[in-house]
Amino acid sequence: MKRIIISAIASLAMTGAALSDDMKLAVTTSFHNSGLADILLPQIKEDTGIEVQLLVVGTGQAIKLGEAGDVDAILVHSLKAEEKFLAGGFGTHRREIMYNDFVFIGPSTDEAKLADATSAADALRRIEAASAPFVSRGDDSGTHKKERSLWAAVDVEPAGDWYNAVGAGMGAALNTAAGMNAYIMSDRASWLNFGNKADLALVYAGDPALFNQYAFLPVNPQKHPHVKTDLAAELEAWLVSDVAKDLINGYKINGETLFVFNAE
Repeated sequence: MKRIIISAIASLAMTGAALSDDMKLAVTTSFHNSGLADILLPQIKEDTGIEVQLLVVGTGQAIKLGEAGDVDAILVHSLKAEEKFLAGGFGTHRREIMYNDFVFIGPSTDEAKLADATSAADALRRIEAASAPFVSRGDDSGTHKKERSLWAAVDVEPAGDWYNAVGAGMGAALNTAAGMNAYIMSDRASWLNFGNKADLALVYAGDPALFNQYAFLPVNPQKHPHVKTDLAAELEAWLVSDVAKDLINGYKINGETLFVFNAE
């Protein structure tokens, strides 16, 4: 009986140790849909012992999870929302990790002639002028926030039968666009890793306004003492390491780079 009790105590201790190496990270659907998580997480586990549990949501929801203390850190891509998160005292700091860009996807026939656009603003004006079917994520994600800011910059409030806000993640929104043969703004990584391209093609890219930075923000333990600050710090150290740099820069699909590491 004594041996059984000792064994049970040892087992509980081991279970507690294992649980202490688990942490929750809220990430954007665009990051997850890119496939990069499948490359990074096993190496993180091997190098640090940390089992990172991903909560895959839009940036807006990721920030809400951080504000509520439901995760230990967030990895998102919307600078204004991140700055507001920090100003509210919900995060300890912001660390840039990597970037890619947003691109416009549309029918290969490109009726709105986005291939001739001179800027992202011009691309949106062409879509609106043609009343060309357009799919918006409509989910308060970083991609949706960026799209809305671009419409605002050209003083257009998109509305009408041609504008379809689906309230879904990047993969689901791309599927909708493929089914409708519609235009959509996507992050480049999700587009490259998207399998159901149907008759869609990349029709416009290259405007500096479409730059897309991803940043890591640990949740503030002064707001939520239960968060695993040590594990978040260890994960951050790994994310800015040479190992992470090589994996991020080396991740390609059909020879195209999906992200560029820019941590300092």
